Amino acid sequence: MTDNPLRIRGVDHFSWTVAEIEPVSEFYQRVFGAEVLYHVGPVDAAIMPRDDGGRDWTEARLGIAGAQLQFVMLSLPGNIKIEVTRFAAPAGRSVAPLANNEIGASHLGLEVDDLETAAGHVRDNGCTVFERIDSPPDSATAGISYRFFRDPWGNIFELCGRYAPNATEGQAS
Repeated sequence: MTDNPLRIRGVDHFSWTVAEIEPVSEFYQRVFGAEVLYHVGPVDAAIMPRDDGGRDWTEARLGIAGAQLQFVMLSLPGNIKIEVTRFAAPAGRSVAPLANNEIGASHLGLEVDDLETAAGHVRDNGCTVFERIDSPPDSATAGISYRFFRDPWGNIFELCGRYAPNATEGQAS
């Protein structure tokens, strides 16, 4: 094992910032089988105590001065937690999630048993599903296929699953 200076034990959660919490939370519950673990907020920096340096609560802890926010923590099957956060203030610069090629863009990869069934399920529930990528047979990821998709709010996910060794449709070159 390599050096572990932070003594990392695993991933606690992933987070999306969204315009509205309830529709995203309800969608993830219905389509992904997520369960709500807890809700927090609204949190308003204006009514929280300042730190010794005079910074408001959200500036000192999140790096965002004067924030008003709330979030819900969801648990997906496989013990994957997603935090869905809404900032009522201050307004952010973007109105949609970043494209994959933008600095700071992110996606969540989900390992599934049946890639095409999972892709069909998310497509049937309003997601934009992209073409399948099959790993080349001589690559480090041989035998694994991928399908990127965007949820109805533009958040990027990736489905990851095994494919038969003779599959060639969608193969990356």
